Amino acid sequence: MDPLLGAAGDRLSAYHDRLARLVAVDSGSGQVDGLREVGDLVQGWCLGAGLAVERVPVADAAGQALGDVLIARRRGAGTRRILLAGHLDTVFPPGTAAARPFRVQDGRAYGPGVSDDKGGVLAGLAAVEVLAALDRHRYGELVLVCTPDEEIGSVGSRPLLRTLGAEADVALCLECARDNGDLVSARKGVADLAVTLRGRAAHAGIEPERGANALLAAARLTIALDQLNGRWPGVTVNVGALEAGGRPNVVADRARMLVDLRAWRTGEYEAALAEIRRLVAEPVVSGVHADLTVHAPTPPWEPGPAGRRLAELAAKVGAGLGVPVSHTATGGCADANLLAEAGAAVLDGLGPIGGADHSPGEWLDLDSVVPRVALLAGLIDAIGAGDRIGM
Repeated sequence: MDPLLGAAGDRLSAYHDRLARLVAVDSGSGQVDGLREVGDLVQGWCLGAGLAVERVPVADAAGQALGDVLIARRRGAGTRRILLAGHLDTVFPPGTAAARPFRVQDGRAYGPGVSDDKGGVLAGLAAVEVLAALDRHRYGELVLVCTPDEEIGSVGSRPLLRTLGAEADVALCLECARDNGDLVSARKGVADLAVTLRGRAAHAGIEPERGANALLAAARLTIALDQLNGRWPGVTVNVGALEAGGRPNVVADRARMLVDLRAWRTGEYEAALAEIRRLVAEPVVSGVHADLTVHAPTPPWEPGPAGRRLAELAAKVGAGLGVPVSHTATGGCADANLLAEAGAAVLDGLGPIGGADHSPGEWLDLDSVVPRVALLAGLIDAIGAGDRIGM
């Protein structure tokens, strides 16, 4: 058996135990106590693995605490700095861990965050432990970063991620592999948009002409935004929520829309966002005015030469382990987008195989843990020795 696979197998029992402990703690975005509890667990395991750990508290734009970014480091004998990036927050509300506790059935683990991304974070830590067990330290520095706010756009962690991404030669992101085993080599850019429309109330029966109907303006704007779909290849615009008015006999004086914009290419992303700004600024009902807020805009992560070489190297390492490796692009964004924007060569999906993220059926394939941890450890080692393998 390949030594990487053997050492990864030796870590399997600890991986299972750690996963059960992490999933048992509610750590949805903004649940600071739970996020700090899972951060304490990961910190203890990192210290036990010989990593130096720092915790950096982060907050949103309003100053609301979001938890801590955990940054764990280990020096090697080489020159390349390799960043392993995962997140500890989930999308699930308080009480989910008790209502839907960790369980194993037919070779799969289930529970809130088991795949997205607690299983991925633990795979990163296990890979560090595998390399230590085999005394393979050809990297310059390994940096494991775990954020508490990825599911809400890393609104507090962005400055740190950009700094870490700029310092890294390579960023290996620990979101779990797609349900067919694919790694991720590109992601759409995303912007969450909020449109607030303000009109003028009036009695709908006596003097409707004195009103300015914000609901009508929102409905017309919804149609205009929907018509942007297909204007640029791969660009999607979705009005996901619309709230307006309050009573049927009152001309609605207010409305609010939540809109999702996604695009594969930076130019198309920027063009679509500019067109949305123009549409919002253009009155569609006399007397109604609209304001646009762009929340956590995240640019596309487009495949580039460095990323393609990294994917090819992963396939080469996988072939040596007997682990088939392919990769794909996905419409969801993640911290990989921000790290790529900062200049690092990025590859994502390096956790075990999982699926049904953000749903009650979220699962992790336990049979994939050993080969995927070995793949990640082997990729780290190969990057560290890059001058001898053409990286």
